[in-house]
Amino acid sequence: MVTKIDITSFLELAGMHPILDVRSPSEYSHAHMPYAHNMPLFTDEERKVVGTAYKQQNRQIAIKIGLDYFGPKMRRMVEDAEEILKQHHSHKKQTVNTLLVHCWRGGMRSAGVAWLLDLYGYKVYTLAGGYKAYRQWVLQQFLHPYTFRVLGGYTGSGKTYLLQQLMLRRQTVIDLEGIAHHKGSAFGALGNLPQPSQEQFENNLAAALVKAGTANQDSTIWVEDESRRIGDVNLPEALWNKMRLAPVYFLDIPFEERLDFLVKEYGKFKKEELASNIMRLRKRLGGLETKNAIGYLIEGNFSACFGILLRYYDKVYKNGLYNREDVEHLLNTLPCNTVDPVTNCRILLNIIDNNNQL
Repeated sequence: MVTKIDITSFLELAGMHPILDVRSPSEYSHAHMPYAHNMPLFTDEERKVVGTAYKQQNRQIAIKIGLDYFGPKMRRMVEDAEEILKQHHSHKKQTVNTLLVHCWRGGMRSAGVAWLLDLYGYKVYTLAGGYKAYRQWVLQQFLHPYTFRVLGGYTGSGKTYLLQQLMLRRQTVIDLEGIAHHKGSAFGALGNLPQPSQEQFENNLAAALVKAGTANQDSTIWVEDESRRIGDVNLPEALWNKMRLAPVYFLDIPFEERLDFLVKEYGKFKKEELASNIMRLRKRLGGLETKNAIGYLIEGNFSACFGILLRYYDKVYKNGLYNREDVEHLLNTLPCNTVDPVTNCRILLNIIDNNNQL
């Protein structure tokens, strides 16, 4: 018997059983639940034909067309589900044959696939309201009263590496740039996977927030100080506003140390890639500074090239840092001599411990 459940129950079971997203490939590729498997009932073209018949003719004709598409796929879908369960069991060391199924609205597509899998002998749960209900749940996650600690510092301070050190010391961390697949600067896409869609970014971020809240007993979450936009995606406004009201622990590292760090980080990339990204800053850098930066790059003088960019980013970051309400009380400055995440993590945690003892 197929059981329809709400989003809260569905996500609780998702930690134990596979999710089958039966929407079309393009719907899935645009955005989906983290870890969901795409097992589409219809191709994109088939979905279009069925939808057109539903709107222009009637429901019964649309269902008959859908059955024409569904019938030849039944065996393959059962076998795909078997393979997904097999892989799931090998990772989870389980033998329970339970599947979670959803479509866009929790309608005929999930009902049809669920019926087939139930007939074959699996225990099947479907999501009431479908992916649309999940998206409503995602947006609600950004409204919760999280407590953040914000790790600040000018470009080249090694904040990402310091966040990794905090995780090793059992601190709860959300790596916003990792989720966005972008480091936030003009060179932020270099060495990263393609960025997710805005919707997929939000889905992944919501999952990270839930995991962080579950893992951390005092509900304090470390994040990096970001502008609202990270590459081509935006932090949800409600969440970003909470971050802007959180205490900032600012790594005050000398310019030359940060410059050396950037040369090591980005000097390994092709000059053509670096030049292309510098050109994107032309309007903000100005024509002369852009020309100088490209010239130094062509000569192989990475320090001079990156120095121009670093001075620009320092000005931008400083404006964002101080454009906070009550910044005098939120800002905690940490003098650090080098971009050494291990040493700087120790300095940071010592300050946190001292503040907690006051």
